Amino acid sequence: MSSALDVLVEPLASPGVMAAKLWLPFGSACDACDQRGAHDLLASLLSRGCGPYNPRELADVVEGCGAGLRCDAQEDGLLLSLRCTIEDAEQLLPVLGWMVLEPHLAADQVALEKRLTLQTLQRQREDPFHVAAVAWRELAFSDGGYGHDPMGVERDLQRIERQQILPLAQRLPNGRSVLSLAGCLPKDIENRIFAMDGFRGWPQASAEWNACRPNYGSPAGETIRLESMDTEQVVLMLGQATVSHGHPDDLVMRLLQCHLGVGMSSLLFRRLREEYGVAYEVAVHYPQLIGPAPFVLLAATGIERAELSLRLLLQSWDELCQTTLSQADLTLARAKFIGQMAQARQTCSQRAERRVQLRAMGLSDDHDQTCMEAIHAITVDHIQETCQRWFQRPQLSLCGPPESLTALERVWAERRS
Repeated sequence: MSSALDVLVEPLASPGVMAAKLWLPFGSACDACDQRGAHDLLASLLSRGCGPYNPRELADVVEGCGAGLRCDAQEDGLLLSLRCTIEDAEQLLPVLGWMVLEPHLAADQVALEKRLTLQTLQRQREDPFHVAAVAWRELAFSDGGYGHDPMGVERDLQRIERQQILPLAQRLPNGRSVLSLAGCLPKDIENRIFAMDGFRGWPQASAEWNACRPNYGSPAGETIRLESMDTEQVVLMLGQATVSHGHPDDLVMRLLQCHLGVGMSSLLFRRLREEYGVAYEVAVHYPQLIGPAPFVLLAATGIERAELSLRLLLQSWDELCQTTLSQADLTLARAKFIGQMAQARQTCSQRAERRVQLRAMGLSDDHDQTCMEAIHAITVDHIQETCQRWFQRPQLSLCGPPESLTALERVWAERRS
């Protein structure tokens, strides 16, 4: 019987360095509705003692090797990351297994990580970008799994205790997990992984997977969210929940992201910064997710330029459905996309993470190469048709001083009347 852990190996010519990425399919989208932040708290605890190491001993062995070890909670899963030299691989790779199979989860460490997380959330309340992003999530996904930041919600975190974390940790080994190794690797490492102390107890594959099947959420009834903050800037986020990574329309969305928000030649940069000079920061947020990913236009501007910035964002959004991209814009977007793909595969860590991501999402190992070939068949008409499918009901999140928000709310009401 095969293991529940899928091991991927990619030897690369590197100066004695390797990266390991272990994906566990239990992310913040699996948080219970009254325990938002539980999986992020669990992620932070996995590296605070496991197997034969207490927190200090684990830090000593990792840092003593000059290695890097961390665990991050994402919407779709937990990602354990190790970076080390080939000489230290035999000693450090078992730690990844112990973090999953034998985490300590000591009560004092739970309290410490909980306190640190709450402090971070309190600091983030002072960041208008974070406040606007949280509000937009709630608009787009309501109380579903994607409706909150992976770090959680303060009032829920305050109630989470060790007894709520324990069952989440106990199910970690029982999902469809993926371990990806890239770089300068020990000989026959793929076959030796399960002989290492940390991985010997990994369960066998089962017909009954302990899977997380989150309800990603659905749009709230409202279309605008106003978050007052005493600041000299206004943050605007306009967008809509769209498609998953690997969806037939996903590649078109990637090209649109390049056209709108990548580089100084992008539409938003040229329009909001060069032509009108109204925004000091513009971007397009389109993450790679298993569920419906947000496609969001972002801008940060001063109070006196906020209304024009919103009108220009709305104009840019509406044009996607109403007008056809020029052939020159499409050619440029293709070039940017190919460049981004190349930049995202430069390091051992990047390559290992991408492989583990593709496998976790059920996509083929050659998915990226297939996309680079497929973009040449996408036409401007195909792009407009896709926009008309997914960009008809945008939602707007605003964060700034109350007097600015009132004026911007009127602009939004005009558009919808």
